[in-house]
Amino acid sequence: MIRDTIKDALITAMKGGDKATTATLRMVQSAIKNRDIEARTGKAPDDDDALVVEVLQKMVKQRRESIEMFEKGGRPELADAESAEVAVIERFLPTQMSDAETTAAIEAIKAQLGASGMKDMGRVMAELKARHATTLDMSKASGLVKAALS
Repeated sequence: MIRDTIKDALITAMKGGDKATTATLRMVQSAIKNRDIEARTGKAPDDDDALVVEVLQKMVKQRRESIEMFEKGGRPELADAESAEVAVIERFLPTQMSDAETTAAIEAIKAQLGASGMKDMGRVMAELKARHATTLDMSKASGLVKAALS
């Protein structure tokens, strides 16, 4: 499980004296713990790895947005710190699907559902998320689905 891998990496970073990695991994564990608490009241994903991947993807997205803002604001040192955090977090994410693989998956779902126009976008996106949520950047997929259906 990804959760165990993160815990092992934290222990290794602590023993190795890597303060930046230790801090990032503690932040990751905290975010996962917060998501666990939220899941108690709502519906938790069936797969624990799916929950962890969801948290990690959200953290990477937040940091990328921060990097963009720091670069626009002329703060390269803060952008570098965020980039280092992204590198640590991405070590635990499954390999993301390429654009070609994503397009092929969209076409397969489109054919299976009989989707023909933009009115079917919600169904295609829901099925895409159900099948490939852990290996797919849904914001990129949204644009590809729009292009495929228009």
